[in-house]
Amino acid sequence: MIEVQGLTKFYDERPAIQDVTFSVPKGQVLGFLGPNGAGKSTTMRILTGFLGMSSGKASIGGYDVFSHSLEARRRIGYLPETNPLYNEMRVAGFLDLMCRLRGVAPSKRRARIEHAIDVCGLEDRRSEIIARLSKGLRQRVGLAQAIVHDPEVVILDEPTAGLDPAQTRETRTLIKELGREHTVILSSHILPEVSATCERVLIINQGRLVADDTPQRLTERFGREHGQEIEMVLRGDMGAEEIEAKLREVDGVDEVVVSSAGDELWEVVVTGNSPGLREELTRAAVAAGLGVREVQAHKLTLEDVFLSLTTDERDEDEIQKEEEGE
Repeated sequence: MIEVQGLTKFYDERPAIQDVTFSVPKGQVLGFLGPNGAGKSTTMRILTGFLGMSSGKASIGGYDVFSHSLEARRRIGYLPETNPLYNEMRVAGFLDLMCRLRGVAPSKRRARIEHAIDVCGLEDRRSEIIARLSKGLRQRVGLAQAIVHDPEVVILDEPTAGLDPAQTRETRTLIKELGREHTVILSSHILPEVSATCERVLIINQGRLVADDTPQRLTERFGREHGQEIEMVLRGDMGAEEIEAKLREVDGVDEVVVSSAGDELWEVVVTGNSPGLREELTRAAVAAGLGVREVQAHKLTLEDVFLSLTTDERDEDEIQKEEEGE
């Protein structure tokens, strides 16, 4: 449904995106992630026809977004980060205008408006002036305008930005519903939302794609490559250095950090890469005469993967200097 090959965009001599290549099949919900300035919005604006490319190819439903721009755009519904609403209009009237602008046949307009209102939960708001709606409801109207012409592809740029938790949950449910009938690309900084909503994730950093997989496989692969983190609470009268030495004897342990929790209690964080690491650490602690109060594995999240792939040493140094006021 979406094909992108070698997509590159320069602003003067500065590359915004470089050699971006991916495809999205029909009916998939794709999460598009990256830090600010990574190239997410540039890619989306090229796909939606708002911005030209320096080189490469992109097509929607088989239509090139440059040479057959009108046909490609007919197959797209777009909700940019700034919601494109006419606030002085009423909900149903606004959606009727969107149908007219997008060339929906007069005989189909009422059905399409009713469908968009129903899917987006706006049945009781159809006659209200948009400006009088809450931000969450205005976001629903924005989603409705993106699907009212029955596009094959829906592109959503930060659709839950600024919403409260309840509104975010409602919008997430709507996006899942949209994914049943449309191909969806979702950009968001709220990574748990992406994990819960998207079947597949692309991560872009400094204009280049650095990851492409399901959220589950990304976290599993990251765990295999970087190890896991085990948190323990131990009781014993031995010192921190002795505890560290005992646990370092366990196969697969890379790092041990021991800190006092008072009254012969010790908080221990172990990093390593071994399938049975938690069990082996527990056995080693018991064999050393330590009481095991608590053992738990830190479950890797998409956020862990994202931060690892988009934060390099230079970034960390800059952040540290900023924190120190340099």
